[in-house]
Amino acid sequence: MTMQRTKPKSNGEKKFTVNEFQALASEVIGRAQLAANLGFQYGTDRDLYQALGYKTTLTYADFLAKYTRHDISKAIIDRPVRATWQGVLELIESDEKEDTTFEQEWKALNRKLGLKTILSRVDRLTGIGEYGVLLLGLDDVPNVDAFKEPVKPGIRKLKYVKPFGQDSAKIDSYVIDTKNERYGKPLLYSVQVADVASGNSTTIKVHHTRIIHITDDPLESEVLGTPRLEAVFNRLMDLEKLVGGDAEMFWRGARPGFEGKVDPEYQMTQQMQDALQDQIDEYEHNLRRILVNTGIDLKALQQQIADPKGHFDIQIACLSAVTGIPQRILTGSERGELASTQDTSEWKEYVVARRGDHAEPNIVRPFADRLIELKILSAPKNDYTVKWADLYALSEKARIEVGKGRANALREYSTNPIAMEIVPPSAFFELFLGLDTEQITLITKMRDAGISEDELMDAIIKLADPPEPVKPIPAGKPIPKPGVNKK
Repeated sequence: MTMQRTKPKSNGEKKFTVNEFQALASEVIGRAQLAANLGFQYGTDRDLYQALGYKTTLTYADFLAKYTRHDISKAIIDRPVRATWQGVLELIESDEKEDTTFEQEWKALNRKLGLKTILSRVDRLTGIGEYGVLLLGLDDVPNVDAFKEPVKPGIRKLKYVKPFGQDSAKIDSYVIDTKNERYGKPLLYSVQVADVASGNSTTIKVHHTRIIHITDDPLESEVLGTPRLEAVFNRLMDLEKLVGGDAEMFWRGARPGFEGKVDPEYQMTQQMQDALQDQIDEYEHNLRRILVNTGIDLKALQQQIADPKGHFDIQIACLSAVTGIPQRILTGSERGELASTQDTSEWKEYVVARRGDHAEPNIVRPFADRLIELKILSAPKNDYTVKWADLYALSEKARIEVGKGRANALREYSTNPIAMEIVPPSAFFELFLGLDTEQITLITKMRDAGISEDELMDAIIKLADPPEPVKPIPAGKPIPKPGVNKK
């Protein structure tokens, strides 16, 4: 016998039938059985996970604990996020010099609420669990009970934006009306809002229209993504064993203790044993550095300390292979100039791809589109472009080195008449110094105006700023429209 289903409400909310509960329970049980079978070998004769101390079922609390207390775990989540959101974040509507209304409103809102920082925070929270959310604090909420109602139509004002992780913003109910366009997606959330002053927290029901739901690396589900530490959790446990075991090994092995051999012809009284024990205790606690005894030969035990570097490097290599973070970036260590340059290049490509595949389509655009929908931002005439900080811009030190190299090349060229016969000056400026047409024209005018050789060389060095390199466009991404470099 099944429970009676109530008539659907306008928002698509229904009560579950027994069959629907059984279907959900079956899915949960299936996942639990899959987790329980992890590590089985030779049928069920060997449980590798149990032997190695791995957990078969991982929860949000496990990922949060690793992120909070484990250094490499924190680096896996934080370093890609920090690299992704570094620099200025702009929304560009056109290539006109004057900012449009849309661009002005975005800049003002970003400056007022610190939107870029909030978006980077929710990116970190999303990576810890299966999803993260942004709570939009709108002006149509007179009290906490009004959060569970849909956003009122009209022009809204954004008062605040709050990021929450999976554990603080639990999904309370889903839309199960198959005719609803949000079928299978959250209807209401239970958001736990902390009161820093009192140390308490309040749980409020929030309607999905007040939430931006963010996932990373989803598979079958549109609601639940993949925690960034899930695939590497076993390796992180191994790494903790290695590092912690190394410290314990050194602590115990650096001062391994002493072995005492009593002379067979020597008789120790209880008083002598107590006195020797006192000396040993004082020595162990650094109160005495000399032991005085008779009849006993004390011999220091051999130290047993092994170098864990090789084992540590293997674990780091595995973590790097799965996460896509170069080992040098992950550990913050230098491994030579060539490796450093290669890792830096790969890292920039990784960050550019992450911006195009996750940060922009999953965070920035859903957030900006919702603000446009709520009329917090004016609708752009056509579309807008998300402009990120240029990762390939040369540093000041690199620019100076490039300038020095060009100055030396120019000096060699100008003092060799044969070189000028082979390569005309304009060709040398373009092909060897990398100057653009505008810079070459300016140099030609300055030379024709009778400027001295030293003044001309100084001018060339100043003009010889390397042009901005062409940034790779992630596969499948459209070519940016003209005007994306507007300042």
